[in-house]
Amino acid sequence: MDDTFRHRTGEVELSVLTPDGRPAPDRTVTVAQQRHAFAFGNIGFDFVSLVGGPAPAGGEDVETFGRAGRLDLDRAGELWLNLFNTSTLPFYWGGYEPRRGTPDTARLTATARWFAERGVAVKGHPLVWHTVQPPWLLGLGLDEVERLLRARIRDLAGGFAGLIDTWDAINEAVIMPVFANGENAITPLARARGRIHMVRMAFEEARAANPAATLVLNDFDLSSAFECLIEGVLEAGVRIDAIGLQTHMHQGYRGEEYIIGVLDRFARYGLPLHMTETTLVSGNLMPSDIEDLNDYRIPEWPSTPDGESRQADDVVRHYRTLFAHPAVQAVNYWGLTDDGAWLGAPGGLVRADGTRKPSYDALESLIKGEWWLPPTGMRTSADGTLTVRAFLGDYTIDGVPFTVTAGRTAQAVTLA
Repeated sequence: MDDTFRHRTGEVELSVLTPDGRPAPDRTVTVAQQRHAFAFGNIGFDFVSLVGGPAPAGGEDVETFGRAGRLDLDRAGELWLNLFNTSTLPFYWGGYEPRRGTPDTARLTATARWFAERGVAVKGHPLVWHTVQPPWLLGLGLDEVERLLRARIRDLAGGFAGLIDTWDAINEAVIMPVFANGENAITPLARARGRIHMVRMAFEEARAANPAATLVLNDFDLSSAFECLIEGVLEAGVRIDAIGLQTHMHQGYRGEEYIIGVLDRFARYGLPLHMTETTLVSGNLMPSDIEDLNDYRIPEWPSTPDGESRQADDVVRHYRTLFAHPAVQAVNYWGLTDDGAWLGAPGGLVRADGTRKPSYDALESLIKGEWWLPPTGMRTSADGTLTVRAFLGDYTIDGVPFTVTAGRTAQAVTLA
């Protein structure tokens, strides 16, 4: 096992017992990994329609993505569940409540349960953001907008507690007060009340509604401006559970040196880092002079053989870099398939027709290959013990579950 990833492994000494409670010496057993402790995630946006059915009336008036129509639930589920253990579901206000008082609760609940029943942790995205807003908020006074926003935060964090316990509490707060690419009701509120007020509101309302929630401060701005915001929020006494860093790389992989530099800068706050939004394209790269990715809209953006080869290499380089850094707790890829992908970019790991790209195979070779313990025969010692050193996560020994946690631990398992 590569020492580069030593912080991702643990050692457990199993006392293997027979059904009558006696040690099981010199016994051949099969040990197999079931789940990573590390959060390998992807968005589950496509599954909202696949599981929950069509979007509610009015939802078509709000710009969104993740409505793949070429994969059925069985095929999409097979591809998704093979690699990922954490799903991010969309709670953009404009899509979730396109008409006031009629939130899309039933479909999102059904989708979250579908994932949870398959052992997948579910995350909601986001509680507060200035984009993808419902048009019915426009024209309301600031006090009323804040009242409605606070109620939304409580309703989501509290209403989904136990099913969704991780949230991007606020998204892109750095740009929120100065956002000028489209009218919305949240930017004027942020401009009037300030960034720290908005962050405090998001975190404290969500925390009150679900004290067990993991709440993330998420942003695409990886400059010192985000560091200043984090420092201001922490100095104001707001508790942050994790820092979310977006890495949409439509203009090409930024390289290991850059990524490590970013991770080191944000790791100094002593908080877990969640790489919340990662994309790498398998077609022509977006021109480097584009500052806002949303400004690049072309009629067709196909995946190409050369692009797919580059994407596969970039995915491996990026995931190796992230998995090697001890501060990183989660990596969330931003899309399974090119069908209905964000900005029409060929950023999926699967082509629009459902066939696997080399990047899917490359990621599988890491998550379910190099960083995975397949069913492996082992033998207990003369006193019935067995030491297993492996990646942190859930395992079975002859079908009986046990867990590998950090450090060295001891557990007793009784075989059937």
